[in-house]
Amino acid sequence: MELQETTDVAIIGAGPSGAAAAAWLARRGLRVRVIERSLFPRFSIGESLLPQCMAHLDACGLLDAAQAGDFQVKNGAAFTWRDRYSAVDFRDKFSPGPGTTWQVERSDFDQRLIEGARQAGAEVEFETRVDAFTADHDRPSLTLVDASGEHRTLNARFVLDASGYGRVLAKLTGLARPSSLASRCALFTHVEDRIDCPDHDREKILIGVHPEHPGIWYWLIPFRDGRASIGVVGDSATLNAAGVDDSQRLWHFINAEPRLAKLLANAHAIRDVGRLEGYSSDVERLHGPGFALLGNAGEFLDPVFSSGVTIALDSAVRAAPLVERQLAGESIDWDSEFEQPLRRGIATFREFVDAWYDGRLPRIIFNETQTPRIRSMISSVLAGYAWDINNPLVAASRRRLNTLAKACTDNTFPDISEV
Repeated sequence: MELQETTDVAIIGAGPSGAAAAAWLARRGLRVRVIERSLFPRFSIGESLLPQCMAHLDACGLLDAAQAGDFQVKNGAAFTWRDRYSAVDFRDKFSPGPGTTWQVERSDFDQRLIEGARQAGAEVEFETRVDAFTADHDRPSLTLVDASGEHRTLNARFVLDASGYGRVLAKLTGLARPSSLASRCALFTHVEDRIDCPDHDREKILIGVHPEHPGIWYWLIPFRDGRASIGVVGDSATLNAAGVDDSQRLWHFINAEPRLAKLLANAHAIRDVGRLEGYSSDVERLHGPGFALLGNAGEFLDPVFSSGVTIALDSAVRAAPLVERQLAGESIDWDSEFEQPLRRGIATFREFVDAWYDGRLPRIIFNETQTPRIRSMISSVLAGYAWDINNPLVAASRRRLNTLAKACTDNTFPDISEV
C-alpha cells in the first residue's frame, strides 16, 4: 500500500521562488514541504540579480541569509559593441527602491535561501521527484518518488510549482505552450577571470554585442573571488558552426568581441562549458484548482536582462499571501490577484527583450544624447522595477521604446512622459 502523507502547502522546487514562498508561509505557521529533484548545492545560471530582488528577499525574511554570502555587489549594467561602451547605473533610476544587488554563484546563493526557509520551519526533501499530480481545489495531491525508488503520495491543501526549467505542473497538466520568442541557445562556463584592466567595473554585468552579428550577445558576470561567469547567446545554427565542440564555440565567439577578448585574455576555465537550448517558455495560465506556477515554471523570457530571479521572487511574494488567505477560508480570484499583475511586469520585460533583439534598445542604450530623465526610466526597468506603472516606459513600453528609437535616429528627444 502506497504511503500517504499530508501537509498544508507542497512546493515543487527549492530554487529562489520555492525558498521564498516556503519561508513566507512557514513563518506564518503553515506546514510547508519543499520537494526538490536535485541534491543541493547544485549549479545554475541566472547569476546576476536585479535590485528589485532585495525588497522581495526582505519581504520573505531571507535577506539576512543572502547577505551572509558576502556576494559581489552589483550596481548596474554595462554594454559594449565594437568601440562603444555605455553603462547604466541602477542607483540613478526613476523608481523608488534599492539600487544595488549582487552577482552570485547560484550554488551558494540558492543553498543559503533554502536553508533560510528550513530555519523558518519548512521541511525540505532533496533527490525526490514528482511523478504525477492530481489537481483539486481543496486537496491536490502529488505522487513522489525518492532516490531509492519508493513511491508515496503527498496530499496538500495547496501546491506551488517552483520547478524552474523542469516545469513540472505545466507538463503534467497540459498547460505548457510554445513561447512567442525565437528559440535561442546559450553556451556558458565559469572562469578564473584574471582580469587586470584597471578600468573594468566588477560591480556591473557586462553585456557585449557581436561586432558583425547583432543577434549574438555575451555576458560577463564578475564574482567577488576573482571568478566570473561568461556566456554567449545566439541561434543554434550559428553557434554550432563555430567549432567542433561547445568549448571551442564559446571561446571562438568570446575572442570575436574586442573588449571581452582583451579582458579574458588570461582567463582559465574552471568548469566544463554548459549548453541551454530552447529555454524560452510559456503556459496557458499560471494557476488552476489548488495550484499556482511560480517563476520559470510558468513563463521564462530570455537571460539578456537577468529578469529570471526577479520574476521568480516576485511571483513567490505575490502567491504566498494568497495561499495563506485561501487556506484561511477566503475566496481568491487567482486571475485578478496573481496572474494579471504578475504578467504585466513580465510583459514589460518582454517588450525590452523584443527591443533588444530587433535593434531598438541597443540604439537607445548606445546613444549619448538622451536626457538623464529618460536614462533613469531605462535604468528602473533594467533594475527590475518592471511593475512600476508610474514609469512611462512601463506604462506604455512598446510605444515609447519605438519613440525613443526613432529619436535616437533623429537626435530629437521628446518628453517621453507626454508621448
